Amino acid sequence: MILSFPIGAYLFFNSQMGKSIDYALPITELGFVKRLNVDWLAQIGIGDIFIVVWVTFLILFVIGSMGPKKSFLKALSPIMVGSYESLAGNYIVQSIKWFSIIIVLSAAIDIVQQNIGIKITAPTFENDLTGFLGLSISPLIEEIGFRVILIGVPLFFLYSKKFSMGLFFKSLWNPSDNIPNINQKKALILIILVGIFFGVAHILGEQWSSGKATQAAMAGIIIGWVYYRYGFVAGVLIHWATNYMIYSYAYLVSTINEIGITESFSHSLIGTIEIILVLAGISGLALTMLEIKISKDVKNSLS
Repeated sequence: MILSFPIGAYLFFNSQMGKSIDYALPITELGFVKRLNVDWLAQIGIGDIFIVVWVTFLILFVIGSMGPKKSFLKALSPIMVGSYESLAGNYIVQSIKWFSIIIVLSAAIDIVQQNIGIKITAPTFENDLTGFLGLSISPLIEEIGFRVILIGVPLFFLYSKKFSMGLFFKSLWNPSDNIPNINQKKALILIILVGIFFGVAHILGEQWSSGKATQAAMAGIIIGWVYYRYGFVAGVLIHWATNYMIYSYAYLVSTINEIGITESFSHSLIGTIEIILVLAGISGLALTMLEIKISKDVKNSLS
């Protein structure tokens, strides 16, 4: 994960991804900004926006590695010595685990859908530089929209018996830790509905083929659960990994080998990364099942 930070930044500012344009392009030249008629923003370049987003995710990554209860290394140390403890105390550990699980389930969904004639076709970018910028920004926008606003806000107003601005923002940061007495079944129904909406939005608002809806809905449900259970940092870092991290490596392969971004996903380096992620996902599923079993055993011993 951490290596993708410098890789993505180097490619954005020092490669020929943009061909005829570079990081100095005013944001007013972007299609959706042009329609807003905001010429006073012409002094801001796409490189400025990229830096703000890049630094934001770096800060979130540092926060994730340090907490909320254990550092990344402290959370993993029991596993390294052959024992087991809950991994719930660190954002990054949860992000890696659930991101890897999403990779495994995405591959399984793709295999099943291809067998019944449903293919997933990714959108093509008019320009790879602005496309990469969009991929970098969208995790923040979509997590605030789909998770914070559509899950966090309703849960707060449904279940919080007190109101203050501090409690409101703390609850949006981590719902399960700050909103007492949440009905988990109703929360899960909300998460599933928002996840399905997230999947549909990918084929309505973007150029993905219809097969992407199932994959995106699955990812939306998982990220929604992670947001509810572990907080905004863990959820947004999963989304960041599916966009910025994966495409940083893909664009690196594309740039070095002078091939298209689509062809880069067939390269051996990307294949190796996918194998590592699949193995991590299988391990993540095993750890999740183990956590569920241990939790049930503890409840049974207390009853």
